[in-house]
Amino acid sequence: MLLPDSRTLIVERGNKKVYDLGDKIAKVFNGTKPVSDVFNEALNLSRVNETGIASPKVLEVSEVAGEGWGILTEKVPGVTLAEKMAEDPSRFYEYLERFVDLQIDVHRHRSPLLPRQRDKYSRMINGLEELNATQRYNLLERLDGMERHHRVCHGDFNPTNVIVSEDGSLSICDWAHATQGSPAADAAMTFLLFALTDKQQAQAYLELYSERADEPIQVVRKWTSIVAASELARKRPDQDKEFLLGWIDVFDYQ
Repeated sequence: MLLPDSRTLIVERGNKKVYDLGDKIAKVFNGTKPVSDVFNEALNLSRVNETGIASPKVLEVSEVAGEGWGILTEKVPGVTLAEKMAEDPSRFYEYLERFVDLQIDVHRHRSPLLPRQRDKYSRMINGLEELNATQRYNLLERLDGMERHHRVCHGDFNPTNVIVSEDGSLSICDWAHATQGSPAADAAMTFLLFALTDKQQAQAYLELYSERADEPIQVVRKWTSIVAASELARKRPDQDKEFLLGWIDVFDYQ
């Protein structure tokens, strides 16, 4: 993959850089990212594309000279929903309604070849050095007792990953953590991502999602300790470790 001199760096985070190439977007990873993970991310996005969910199409996976491996996708023109919310806070709840409806629509889809959410969470919990054996066992017991579903789940669904086009249509980007599993688990992750910055917005999201998805708040909350552990296992550079550890209590909602 050749990156033109006219490229614009959109974001640099952890082990990746995202470039705007004009009519395409390039996500380029450094050498710490296993090549197999890059191909898996592209494969996940391809499978999401095939469901009909509005998402950028995969165009290419290849090595970028001097940087690492990258994924080239089509560019969906527009701004993020997060930018819209920040630009006009008075319309936050209007935007939140569209955001929740979009997530519920995603959960209506199936993609049998996506990774299984339950297997992913189990693997991540088992690898957590921050928790002792008893804590990991309790989390895995809770995970095993949760109802099984096989719906498409984004895994990192938040307003920064929703693109609003000029005509008002919505598309979803960054499917690196996509799985097939429980919509309530996906909602629990979104709740935590909101809570990292604004607890009031997090509660508003949770109540609206519960109402529109006809999903008891208690079920979503039962997933919070599990998804908090999975988020902790990602070891993001800007991660709020203490916040996540505070949610990892398997007895909170029993």
